[in-house]
Amino acid sequence: MAVPTKALLLRKTLSLSPALAKCHCPVMQLSRCLSTTFPAFQADGEDGKKQGLFSSLFVRKIEATHVTQSKLLSEPGDVYQIQFHSVKPECMEAYLKQFGTFVDLMKSKDTGASLVGSWTVEIGDQDEAIHVWKYEGGYPVLNDATYIYRTDKDFIDFRLQRNKMLRARRNQIVLRFSFWPEPVQKDPGNIYEMRTYTLKPGTMIEWGNIWQRGIKHRMSGNEAIAGYFSHIGDLHQVHHFWSYKSLQERKEIRESAWVNPGWDETVAYTVPLIRTLQSRILVPTPFSPLK
Repeated sequence: MAVPTKALLLRKTLSLSPALAKCHCPVMQLSRCLSTTFPAFQADGEDGKKQGLFSSLFVRKIEATHVTQSKLLSEPGDVYQIQFHSVKPECMEAYLKQFGTFVDLMKSKDTGASLVGSWTVEIGDQDEAIHVWKYEGGYPVLNDATYIYRTDKDFIDFRLQRNKMLRARRNQIVLRFSFWPEPVQKDPGNIYEMRTYTLKPGTMIEWGNIWQRGIKHRMSGNEAIAGYFSHIGDLHQVHHFWSYKSLQERKEIRESAWVNPGWDETVAYTVPLIRTLQSRILVPTPFSPLK
């Protein structure tokens, strides 16, 4: 019996495309999406000739680049730090009072750091506080601020008291996506959503390209606050911050986005890039610039 050639297999596959287009099987839909969206990968050797047609349906080709993703996706000059503090439940009020004093210290000591936003988690990991700092001038400013923070007596005394109130803490250095708006102060009375995406390695530039086109579909209510991607710390992560008047408004705005042609494509093309997604509902602290 003659072995079907690759061309014959391809013709048979294409002849089935109308049926595949109507198929509701997730695997078939995924393979169709990947095969039409991403370049095919061809293996070398005899085995590669046999498997190339089918592997092209499932394997994405990562193009080589000589430019770092930070240069492609962000504007040079500024870096940001996100702090995550897990607070002992009985210490939250004292912690917030003391952290407000810390914010004043960061200003008076000329550290060069400015607080972008500060929140406690309302829905998500309970008794968690999240703070976003901006270092205008980049890593040299961050280095100077860190030195002051580590050596100044007032900061040392602050840490000794603060650490007694914490269960755990971590931080992350991030950069701002250049196509997201700069965070601006809003009238009081808002809730915020922080959506954290952990992406598959090698997909950050692709994510940025898709969201650069898709973000316009989520700007109607000025709910888009800021978008960051990780640079040091937990890598392959994206953080999107949104602002709403209430959970009901969040529901309505998110549902209305689907009316806009193009938003469905943004979702369809980014979902395959995601490994995990975490959503937090946040409430501003009394000293947060974003109310």
